[in-house]
Order: sequence, then structure tokens, then C-alpha cells
Amino acid sequence: MKLFVEFFPIVIFFIAFKVFDIYVATAVAIGVTLLQIAYLKKVHGKVEIMQWVSLGVIVIFGGATLLFHDNTFIKWKPTALYWLMGASLLAGKYIFKRNLLKTFMKDQLSLPEHAWGVLLWSWVIFLSVMGCLNIYVASNYDLDTWVNFKLFGGIGLMLVFAIIQGLYLSRFIKEEEPPQKSMNDPIKADSSAVSTDTKIL
Repeated sequence: MKLFVEFFPIVIFFIAFKVFDIYVATAVAIGVTLLQIAYLKKVHGKVEIMQWVSLGVIVIFGGATLLFHDNTFIKWKPTALYWLMGASLLAGKYIFKRNLLKTFMKDQLSLPEHAWGVLLWSWVIFLSVMGCLNIYVASNYDLDTWVNFKLFGGIGLMLVFAIIQGLYLSRFIKEEEPPQKSMNDPIKADSSAVSTDTKIL
């Protein structure tokens, strides 16, 4: 459900563009992103910082697109967001001396320090490449191709990156092994038997 909410504005933008044009799609994207923020606030009680940043970027670049009737601004929006997120991670590391990914994800993941470093740099590189790739497609292909890339290319590459990242992180996730019973200790053996009988009952 959370994944659907995250990608919902992009999907709606794509549909609005195919049905109408880039300017209607931009206005719709701004409205849907506002609704997304309101939904997250109501359901979860809070909105993450990067979601506020995403809202700010779509309002600024989308607003400029509508105000100047120039789709160049909306084409630059994904790159601005990617690079802003990457710059935030670097600022956290070198200015505030903190790994922001660890700060936000330490309750969900337990990783050694070097793995947090790999995670941080993999995101910085991925976001930088995605920003460059968006500019390349926007500058060298027509508007329809860029919109297709924004949905299928952007989401597809994000999913591939997430899978690769998951494979890397899986080596640090160990299943807890159940304690072995020692039959040489009668007290422990009896206690284990009682515990097993209780679970069966």
C-alpha cells in the first residue's frame, strides 16, 4: 500500500498527459501530491522530510511550468529532486557528520557500520546517475518519450536498484537459531520438555 501511495502521483501524471497535455498533467501532479501529503498526515500522523521536499520541488518546478507555459521546468523536476536528495546525504555525512540513512532506518535495519557506509554511497551514486539520465532523455528525445521514461524507466530502475540493494543487505540479516538442549543437564532437559509440552497443549 505504501509503495502504491509513493508512486501514485507519477501514475496520475502519466495518465493525465496521455489524455490531455503536459500542462494539465503538471497541474494534476501538483494537486495529487498535495492530496498524497494530506493522506499520509491523516493516516500516519506525520510526513517524512523527503516527502515535504518532493512537494516543494513539484510546486516550484510545476508552478514555473504553468506560469511560463514552458515544459522545460517540469522536465528538470526529477533531476532537481534526485540531486537534492543526494546532496542532502552528502551534507549529512560531511557537514553534520551523520549517516542520514542510518538515522532514519536504524529502527528497521541492524547493520555493521561499513554496511551503512556502502548503503549511503550506493544511494548517492544512484541518485546522481538518475539525475543525469533524466536530463539526457529530456534533452535528446521528444516529450512523449520523456514521460514514458519518467514512469517506466524511473520506477523500473528504482526497483532494480532496490533488488540489488536487498541482495547485498541480505548477508547481514541472520536468522536466530533456537538454543540447543543439553541432555547432560537433567534440569535443563526437564525444563525443555515441560516447555515443549506446554506449546503442544
